[in-house]
Amino acid sequence: MVKKWRFWPNKTSSSSKTKTKSEKTKPLDEFMCPISGLLMFDPVIVSSGQTFERTSVEVCRELNFVPVLSDGSKPDFSTVIANLALKKAITSWCESTGTDLPRYAPDYSLIEDSVRKLMSSSSHDEGDGGDSRFRDSEIDLIKRMAEKPQAILTHATTQLNPQSVHHHHHRQFYSSSSEESVIANIPDTPPLQLVTRPSCYSSSPTASTSSEIVVNETETETLEPNLTITEEQSFSTKLKSLDVFEQERSVILLRKRTRTDEEARVSLCTPRLLASLRECVVSKYAVVQTNAVAALVNLSLDNRNKVKIIRSGIVPPLIDVLKSGSDESQEHAAGAIFSLALEEENKTAIGVLGALQPLIRALHSDSARTRNDSALALYHLSLVQSNRVKLVKLGAVSTLLPMLETGLAGRVLLVLCNLAASSEGKSALLDANAVECLVKKLRAENVGSSESTRENCVACLYSLSHGNMRFKGLAMAARAAEVLSVVEETGSERAREKAKRMLKILREPDDGEGDRDWEALLQGGVSQTRYGVNSTAF
Repeated sequence: MVKKWRFWPNKTSSSSKTKTKSEKTKPLDEFMCPISGLLMFDPVIVSSGQTFERTSVEVCRELNFVPVLSDGSKPDFSTVIANLALKKAITSWCESTGTDLPRYAPDYSLIEDSVRKLMSSSSHDEGDGGDSRFRDSEIDLIKRMAEKPQAILTHATTQLNPQSVHHHHHRQFYSSSSEESVIANIPDTPPLQLVTRPSCYSSSPTASTSSEIVVNETETETLEPNLTITEEQSFSTKLKSLDVFEQERSVILLRKRTRTDEEARVSLCTPRLLASLRECVVSKYAVVQTNAVAALVNLSLDNRNKVKIIRSGIVPPLIDVLKSGSDESQEHAAGAIFSLALEEENKTAIGVLGALQPLIRALHSDSARTRNDSALALYHLSLVQSNRVKLVKLGAVSTLLPMLETGLAGRVLLVLCNLAASSEGKSALLDANAVECLVKKLRAENVGSSESTRENCVACLYSLSHGNMRFKGLAMAARAAEVLSVVEETGSERAREKAKRMLKILREPDDGEGDRDWEALLQGGVSQTRYGVNSTAF
């Protein structure tokens, strides 16, 4: 018979009629780490839904060990998110019972010893009974990814641009300011998914960056054209080497291999290699870190890898690079987050993991690439309501509105349009005098030649006008009518229709406010956006 072991602390017998003082103050099982058996200091939720002490998860991931819990389930340690609610509950319980609150994380070596004993015990159980419950978590990850339908597009190219297929064959991506208009954020119209490559990426095999160490071409020939498990294992091992030079050679070779080899992106993107690459992302050596993040961007270009990368736990260190890495590392980090944010399933997770605030700060970066990819990442992330709420709370509106006067205005408008689609964002924009800012920008664009920017300004104003009695007063104070009249006469079809509807609102007598049919004002065209980003060395 297979022996079973359990992590959960033993419970007091239900038959006991009397309880000691210690029994009365015994913490709930939910407060105890299932692996260490200790009251949790830093509880985290893993991908499969269970909560553990963060140190316990780190040890299990390092040892490549997946335990079986008392209910027979196996946790998925690929991604961890802080369980703030449970931490607060533990703190409250300690205060109410007089129990000492853990002040430090448990000692790593002690947890490691405990886990190794559990590994030994589980191996013995398998030998006696042939129960192979303790399988590598990578198998589960690969199985889940295999069950997911593969993306129709193997490259991140827009489905809205019929010319993109032609451009793809020539590895060319163009940016057209006349095609940068967004969907008007109205209830019946889902926001447009901008789909493109990060601006820091290029498929040019001859391009190189300042931090890239040149690898002798003869050394790259040691890998067979068709990747095998052996090559993947070799990369995974060498990326974790204690020899910095060996790490540099391996991460640069990985970057080079995934730059143009589409099959290699899929074959090499395994949980094991991602775990090794994660260590390079947090490396204190700039060359290792920069090329590791660049290789990660290359891997993320295949849609089948995007969810897998998020589940690998590599996003938190990627965010750290965006906050404090070298200029070039930050460029690649912004590009990686942007690329990962294209996947619908990743949007909420990236927001929860804390990427929004660093992306907002990155809009002021000295690097144009970092600014552009950060803005596009924010656009895609703000397609999700939960991220819109977070952005408002983080004060994104006060950062974005002044940027309407910069070269980043086109991309900033995309984010503002998404924020204007939510009640929280609309209130924040109206409070921040967004109507006057948008009218001012629209007035400048009426004189200029950027039809896409003009259309986006109209779309954002149109969203703000929906169901809000404050809009009319703010718009009249900003003299919006004269600007909208110009759009009504000379703008695109969609812009003219929206301008016409807003002018109707402004021209109605005040005593008719209560009878206005706001829902009817929402019926209108939808503008589309297509992006092609100029590529640079990778």
